[in-house]
Amino acid sequence: MPHRHQHPVTVVTDGACSGNGTQSARGGWAAIIIAPDGSEMVVTGAEVPSTNNRMELMAAIEGLAAAPAGSTVDLVTDSTYLAKAITDDWLGAWQGRGWKTAGRKPVANRDLWERLIAGMARHEGVAPRLVRGHAGHELNERADQLAQDAAITAEATTPPMDGSRPGDQMGLDVA
Repeated sequence: MPHRHQHPVTVVTDGACSGNGTQSARGGWAAIIIAPDGSEMVVTGAEVPSTNNRMELMAAIEGLAAAPAGSTVDLVTDSTYLAKAITDDWLGAWQGRGWKTAGRKPVANRDLWERLIAGMARHEGVAPRLVRGHAGHELNERADQLAQDAAITAEATTPPMDGSRPGDQMGLDVA
């Protein structure tokens, strides 16, 4: 019997952050969810302070949450950080090392990575597709504008649940 979501749901995500990594950084995220029948839904949000990486993750988390459970999801992102964490199994490696990087440092944004893992588990499958940002991909450009708009309207929130500060471990010490 074929799965009820034979055709993938497309989730196009992007994050934006003005003043990345500073205490006044204004972050915004957006996800465009496109059902197999072509209908779409848009979700956006913001966080202050924040980082680009947090906003990229939030876009994926909320986009996956908005997609129907049990879907096969084509996750379109311009974030190498997000795509490679899934395709190159950084997530599995981090978990296997007790949420430490290869350099034995705590994984940045662990709270969001754990939420992403839970969000992916709701679906039949999640296949990231990395696109080049700001290169004319129509839906990525639209998600970028939505994320920037959300960042403009961002209001201060509580610090990240993992206790890190926005400026912590902004590099990609992931291997």
